[in-house]
Amino acid sequence: MLLPSHALLSLLLPLLATAHSSPETAEEREVQRALQQAAYHCAPAVAEFTAYRKRAWAQKVLTGNPSLPAYQELFADGTYDAEPGQELMSCTPVTEEVKMENNTCVLTPTVTEGPYYHKVGHPIRQNIAEYQIGVPLLLDIGVIDVETCKPLPNVLVDIWHANATGHYAGHPEPTFELRDEKPQVGGKRNGLLSAFPRTKPAETFLRGAWPTNENGVAQFSTIFPGYYTGRATHIHTKVFPSWTPLPNGTFEAGKLVHVGQFFFDDEINVQVDKMHPYTTNPIKDTVGRTRNWRDSLNIFEDSQGPEGKYNPVFRLEMLGGVVNQGFAGFITMGVNTSVEVDNWWKG
Repeated sequence: MLLPSHALLSLLLPLLATAHSSPETAEEREVQRALQQAAYHCAPAVAEFTAYRKRAWAQKVLTGNPSLPAYQELFADGTYDAEPGQELMSCTPVTEEVKMENNTCVLTPTVTEGPYYHKVGHPIRQNIAEYQIGVPLLLDIGVIDVETCKPLPNVLVDIWHANATGHYAGHPEPTFELRDEKPQVGGKRNGLLSAFPRTKPAETFLRGAWPTNENGVAQFSTIFPGYYTGRATHIHTKVFPSWTPLPNGTFEAGKLVHVGQFFFDDEINVQVDKMHPYTTNPIKDTVGRTRNWRDSLNIFEDSQGPEGKYNPVFRLEMLGGVVNQGFAGFITMGVNTSVEVDNWWKG
């Protein structure tokens, strides 16, 4: 007798909890595939979740100016309220006709956090741009529980990314002895340099965390990320279902259930490259940008899961009539709150 997908998922949870943060052995990969297959049953609900958010955004554009407000006013309360008589994330059994697209209810793959996360000092805020110059970017990030297909309210979504010229806050330059280092040639680390040290601990630009609202959505205002050698353009994220706010506006991390990365269509990346200050990227005329399909360490590929069923690329809507007016990016993560991930970089 075949078990219902949610029952199968519950049986597999203990196996995943004992596995590495990213599946490495054949057994772990099989567990990951089974978990994803078990989560497909609510794909239609998540597709509607994303579609509803985009419809709400389109209505906002039609009725006013989608400028970049800050902090609590970034998006109006009630934007994602369900239609009368309809449950926003009600699950529907998946059928063979359902096409598994971006933002579907699959277990979001865990990938490396990279060397530039600050375990202490990420501010709790929605506007993370500070004084960085770049193309405006609004992020609309949904979080759902793959066990229930329901949105996860009040989980902390922590994000960080590079500025327009490919640098992370606090890490402006390489160590003295590595200032003339050349990018790795060949292999999984193709194009990468050694990590830059943290020499400016007070810098916090393009870093921040915000809890999801009652509909499982966290929004941020930032700038479109720049690129650096060896890596496709990306945004890092962590999801904490428990955390403690601190008096200085940051937080103490509790349980961590997801470490991941988001990406952008290469066609959009190329257009952004043509605008200031992205044109001042120091590697623009030497090694240049790395396309998604050439991302070092196979991170873009790994972000799609063992069977390529998850799409980690933001769905973008233009904020105005031309590209340099910016974008709104929509994506939904499916996370497993029964699993805990180590909150430290493993290289």
